[in-house]
Amino acid sequence: MNGMDWMRAEIGQELEALVKPAIEKVQLVKYAGASGDFNLIHTDDETARHVGLPGVIAHGMLSMGFMGQLCGQLVGKHGFVSRLMVRFAGMVFPEDVLTCRAKVTNKDEKERTLDLEISVEREPGKPLTSGKATLKFY
Repeated sequence: MNGMDWMRAEIGQELEALVKPAIEKVQLVKYAGASGDFNLIHTDDETARHVGLPGVIAHGMLSMGFMGQLCGQLVGKHGFVSRLMVRFAGMVFPEDVLTCRAKVTNKDEKERTLDLEISVEREPGKPLTSGKATLKFY
């Protein structure tokens, strides 16, 4: 993905999705170190089960990072991500394969921005994380 063509973007357009490979426990350990979030529900099954979870769950902010990655790839070197807001609705588990999606909801010709509806899902049409983003083009 080298960035999208601003001129061709249309309201309602579904943009190229980003598929993330299966979440691995080592990725969660690395993310804990990078983020400073060492809550053991993200890395230790026994702790996660002790608090009523079925097992380890991924950090919500990891999903947000995937959404940021998608938005950054969409705008490419043609601009930047000026806004990213998300809402967490479901848990992500090790071995989940996630698809990050974006749809254009507004195009401002004067400001050269695109507003997007974004989501991360394990199953089509069932977002685990959803939100909005704005891409600003040069």
